[in-house]
Amino acid sequence: MLVAGLTGGFASGKSFIGQVLEECGCRLIRADDLGHEALAVDSPVYRGVLTEFGNDILKSDGTIDRRRLGALVFADTERLARLNELVHPYVFARQEERIAELGARDPNAIVVVEAAIMIETGSYKRYDAIILAVCDVETQIARAMKRDGLSREEVLSRLDRQMPLAEKIPYAQFVIDTDQTREEVITRTQQVYESLRAMQQSKLEISRGPLL
Repeated sequence: MLVAGLTGGFASGKSFIGQVLEECGCRLIRADDLGHEALAVDSPVYRGVLTEFGNDILKSDGTIDRRRLGALVFADTERLARLNELVHPYVFARQEERIAELGARDPNAIVVVEAAIMIETGSYKRYDAIILAVCDVETQIARAMKRDGLSREEVLSRLDRQMPLAEKIPYAQFVIDTDQTREEVITRTQQVYESLRAMQQSKLEISRGPLL
């Protein structure tokens, strides 16, 4: 099994790349989905988040309003760090469980873990290869404002908490520029998939050892 990390930053286009890789045949694990899971009412993390941030972050149905929570933490570095301390262990543990499940089902699988702050947390070291989505900052701002209904100031606050995309390039084996056309991004992503397949094949041959 080959496990690759897919990262970038807020609204960098990594989710689209993940979708294309999944269509190519990769098994995709989205850290954001696991983050949603971590904040669910039946999660062991839920009570700790409420204790830390209070009931004002709740919707009327008792679920956590991620936008309200985001408004609190992205304006305060210490509170963001505290939220990460509560959520990240759960997310990392679930990632490992999902990777193990996928590997048990298909030892030849290519698993891609998509996460925004993989390099900032140091978790990029866990993977066989890193795929990085990059684009212009103004593209990130425009995408986030359109997709999430955020103000420019809210988007900039989130981007300020992440490493600039250009500084992440040295950590990546594969870089995909999402400022290109949709078709160009798809083509480049398919090329990356073929490279991952070659890496997986090489890994399998090494694990089998020399033929005698």
